[in-house]
Amino acid sequence: MRKIVEVSFPKNKQVLANIKGFELLTDQPKAEGGENEAASPFDFFLSSLATCAGFYAVTFCQSRDINITGMSIELSREVNKETRLISDIELKLIVPEGFPEKYKKSIIRAMDQCSVKKHLDNPPKITTITT
Repeated sequence: MRKIVEVSFPKNKQVLANIKGFELLTDQPKAEGGENEAASPFDFFLSSLATCAGFYAVTFCQSRDINITGMSIELSREVNKETRLISDIELKLIVPEGFPEKYKKSIIRAMDQCSVKKHLDNPPKITTITT
């Protein structure tokens, strides 16, 4: 396997990931014993889904010379009260004024090509080991 992420522990509940030379700091809310100085790992997990879908939306628009000014994505979620796990996620694409109606279904199909979404649809086996 190829290593792509290294993790260190700078202070308290903070966890720092180094990904291909980029640093990503995570923390926990104060209620969970953290400093609340960064988003939680789970926040980044959800953000990775939204930003991946956003990449496909932007690429779709750029390939058709569609102005993306004012375009955004909102991610919403529902949590199962019994399991406390997310049961539903909705990605809402807010299209800019004048966005062609004929492309609305097509841009959703493009966003569904997101590799993060595809991995959630077909999750990999995750193995945890120690040395």
